[in-house]
Amino acid sequence: MHVPKVVEIKRIIQETETVKTFIFDWKVDEEYPGQFMMVWNFEDEKPMSLSLIDPVKEEIGISIKKVGKFTEATHLLNVGDRLGLRGPYGRGFQIAGLKILAVGGGIGMAPVAAFAEEATARGVEVEVISAAPTEEELLFLDRLKKCGINLRSCTDDGSYGFSGFGTDLAEELLETNEYDMIVTCGPEIMMKKLADIADKFEIPAQFSLERYMKCGVGICGQCCVDNVGWRICKEGPVFWRDELRLITEFGEYRRDASGMKHSLL
Repeated sequence: MHVPKVVEIKRIIQETETVKTFIFDWKVDEEYPGQFMMVWNFEDEKPMSLSLIDPVKEEIGISIKKVGKFTEATHLLNVGDRLGLRGPYGRGFQIAGLKILAVGGGIGMAPVAAFAEEATARGVEVEVISAAPTEEELLFLDRLKKCGINLRSCTDDGSYGFSGFGTDLAEELLETNEYDMIVTCGPEIMMKKLADIADKFEIPAQFSLERYMKCGVGICGQCCVDNVGWRICKEGPVFWRDELRLITEFGEYRRDASGMKHSLL
């Protein structure tokens, strides 16, 4: 499990100017939305959320945003090129309830999309907020609409859909609708606000956190959070709201590769 499996890229979808989805043949067995794979490009290795899990076609997909050296190199790859994958790792989302509000911000839509498709396939009603700064950066709109998911787009600049933040739209929907649970992944500042909203409406919620990872299997301790010492790669990356209360750094700061704190405010 902990040795990368070298696989060919089967398809590549250009989602936006900066995001590509890489699809691989993969025997889907214990892959769940919210889990991640360690992706190896033969020079470096990074954790990436599963954005597509298809047990019928036996495919998985990983959506990668171009933000640095590793991701820029990956974006240069073509169909037929190879990457090393190991995993899946971590604790994914749990599907509970009959009606769920899922909120994805930016590339955080990757695990949210996989979750929404899985929950819908199980007969759960899912309403998805896909939020991004601009219309050009919105992810997976056509794909989710084809699944029959009630999709609401949201842009910071008002260029498409709801004008404002995803948290604003979520609060508006919660004022007039009843949901059994909130599921979210995105910028931590956004999720911190959603945690407060979940408290206000007294609704269970799950959050997918991101931290700097090296091993992905809970050995190196690089992704430990302060206070409780949980490893994001092992005890997470998905946490329930009650668990988040114990993570004092949530929404406040995170550490870089050297261990230095960087404020999120």
